[in-house]
Amino acid sequence: MQTEQIHLDYPEKTMFQMIEEISRKYPGECAYEFYRKKTSYRTFVRQIEDAAASFLALGLKRDDVVTICMPNCPQALVCFYALNRVGVVANMVHPQSARNEISYYLTFSSSKAILVLDMFYEKVISALENVPQAVTVLTARMQDELPLHLAGLYVAKEGRKYLNYPSGPKAILWKRFVHLGKNITLPPPVYDKDHTAVILYSGGTSGAPKGICLTDMNFNALALQGVAAIGLEVHAGLRMLACMPLFHGFGLGINLHTILIHGACCILMPSFNGKTYADMLMKRKPNFIAGVPTIFDALLHIPQLEHADLNFLMGMFCGGDSLSVELKKKIDHFLKEHNAGIQVREGYGLTECVTASCLTPKDTYREGSIGLPFPDTYYCIVKPGTDDVLPPGEEGEIILRGPTLMKGYLKNPEETARTLRRLADGNIWLYTGDLGMMDEDGFVYFRQRIKRVIITNGYNVYPSQIENAIDGCPEVSYSCVIGVKDPRRMQRVRAYIVLKEGYEASEETRRSIMDQISLHVASYALPREIIFRDQLPKTLVGKVAYRLLEEEAEKE
Repeated sequence: MQTEQIHLDYPEKTMFQMIEEISRKYPGECAYEFYRKKTSYRTFVRQIEDAAASFLALGLKRDDVVTICMPNCPQALVCFYALNRVGVVANMVHPQSARNEISYYLTFSSSKAILVLDMFYEKVISALENVPQAVTVLTARMQDELPLHLAGLYVAKEGRKYLNYPSGPKAILWKRFVHLGKNITLPPPVYDKDHTAVILYSGGTSGAPKGICLTDMNFNALALQGVAAIGLEVHAGLRMLACMPLFHGFGLGINLHTILIHGACCILMPSFNGKTYADMLMKRKPNFIAGVPTIFDALLHIPQLEHADLNFLMGMFCGGDSLSVELKKKIDHFLKEHNAGIQVREGYGLTECVTASCLTPKDTYREGSIGLPFPDTYYCIVKPGTDDVLPPGEEGEIILRGPTLMKGYLKNPEETARTLRRLADGNIWLYTGDLGMMDEDGFVYFRQRIKRVIITNGYNVYPSQIENAIDGCPEVSYSCVIGVKDPRRMQRVRAYIVLKEGYEASEETRRSIMDQISLHVASYALPREIIFRDQLPKTLVGKVAYRLLEEEAEKE
């Protein structure tokens, strides 16, 4: 265990109070920009308070839950901090989630409202058919936040398809909603260290999706630790290209909150597109970029960047998936060729501690290492299945502790107790379900995940969830889902399926299965390949031997 560390002071404030404090210091500085439309910190706080008052006018109170089902758009950012302003819990959901997944997230969290972009409105309305409680649908439009010339182009090209939304009695346009609270006086913000501020979703140690309850302290501690760990001053005038989504701990915690509470500017990108990303790099010249390996791998192959001068970059941070030694070498060579005096730095973490809790140092790299723990975060390696601490150099399960550890899993005390454990030293440790080791200097090395999980484009995909959906199809006897190496996504999802007697392994059958499971599985998690087999290998106890299929795929 590490003992010599930097120690930080963590203010007893809400996330909103941290934003409010920085807005008083830099009222005229840009908080965020969206396709070159800039919003100052002064205006940002006013937007937050208008929306917060409107949530009170809607009848919401502290500890109620509202779902944000949005990409990185201004309305989502304002909504997030507005909910925090009045103590309402933000339930963060991927907008590409399947209809039945959205039904589950809304029901499971007992959400009373949902913010959604108009292009996803119809799916959400359909999902509400299976939600027992009443849910108000707040509908945002992209064109409302674009500069005038781009707004017109967007409506002509895309937005006109959704102009009829919203159309139901419990649906309100966001731009109208934010005026509902004009006669409401907001109470003072309330900080409570045990209050759940955010629910994010991940797999937990068993691989089944779970709601992760996180606090104001978790996010504020991450933001302060992260800046201390990168070893650079983050201040007003600097810019982060915020491409990682706000429904992901990496996007919300690092790309947005960390940047905002230090007075810098977030350049919001709703989705990743290689050409658009390259254009943003060259025209907006961000000082920091953070993303998953697939984003940075894509940069190596974009023609517009062939002769680019990237000397404006002060930091490039990679997380969400393992960065291979080979890809790191390629990216570092690319940065050197393009006049950027930095190297790509790899982080490691879990949603159970918001996101990153470990980072490779600025000027030191040890091959295969994911770096050193953040300040006030401690790592340890234990023998799998036990609490026995292993010495440096021995491989075991990574456990960690620090101020970013979650409160627990929503409505799941059993899994919480398995994941958060109080050890003999009196501290609560997070059991990550990941295998790794530490060297004598405290550098951490990630090896592999103990739990079954596929990471595609930086998103966690849980095979058991997809298998359950496939096995529910009338054509299917049983199935097995694995991750296969992919040059663009790092891994792609492959499904092996054994059909019931009487069904033919045809393209028609494949399409039928895909149509059925798309109701239950998010688009990014759908199988890219379906392979029909007469039978699949089994273990001695009769379970499908997925590791044999993974080994077979490795040899392709």
